[in-house]
Amino acid sequence: MNSSNGNDPNRHDANAAALRSFAALDLDAIALLLDVDGTLIDIGPSPFEVDVPDSLKTSLERLYSLTNGALALVSGRPIRDLDKLFTPLKLPAVGGHGAEMRLAEGAAVARVEDLPQALRTRLIAAADPAAGVEFEDKGYSVALHYRKAPAHADRLRAHVSESRAAFPDEATEVLPGKMMIEIKRPGIDKGGGVRELMRHKPFHDRMPVFIGDDVTDEAAFAALPGFGGKGYSVSREFDGLSGIFSAPDDVRRALKQLATIE
Repeated sequence: MNSSNGNDPNRHDANAAALRSFAALDLDAIALLLDVDGTLIDIGPSPFEVDVPDSLKTSLERLYSLTNGALALVSGRPIRDLDKLFTPLKLPAVGGHGAEMRLAEGAAVARVEDLPQALRTRLIAAADPAAGVEFEDKGYSVALHYRKAPAHADRLRAHVSESRAAFPDEATEVLPGKMMIEIKRPGIDKGGGVRELMRHKPFHDRMPVFIGDDVTDEAAFAALPGFGGKGYSVSREFDGLSGIFSAPDDVRRALKQLATIE
């Protein structure tokens, strides 16, 4: 798995092919499962500095209707944060890399048990917003972001190791991402979230079509073959893909095209 070269002329051809393939999808037969950061929206300086275009919300609302509700966000963000980003939409969602799930608009959110407060407090102690190191306390996990401070990567990895060692009886695992380290409960990933989602109407008996961009999406891609699904990525190679978009803007264009919005 590796990222595509932005100057590679083959990248343009691959993007065009992905747009054509995506436009041919049958909205009566598919379930659209969409990662958010780096896929639907551009990566910002921090998780709290991102833009969700109104045109994207319009496309998602239209596609939600056209698929009879078989559209879900599949994100590392908590569902409460997704609702804020995509307001006024409150779409079906898998949040926290599978730690949370909402099956339909207005339905209750199911979530796993939180990590102990003492462990979360210790992990958060490594954050230094003035230096560009920020945190997300999701309850069931803690994410440390260093997009603005890449020099802190080794310090954060060491801090995470020490913090986990200080709680030997608490089962945790580390999920690496783009300039981010997340400490979460084990056995929770987007693949499990996708499998659970596909057990329920209106997703059940449809073909899942997932778009993702990061190593945190690998488990979701791995779940697709069990449902005869298709995977698309953004600027990154994964096994068994049906297409590769160049950038989130191309994904937004593909969704708008699929929604037949002029």
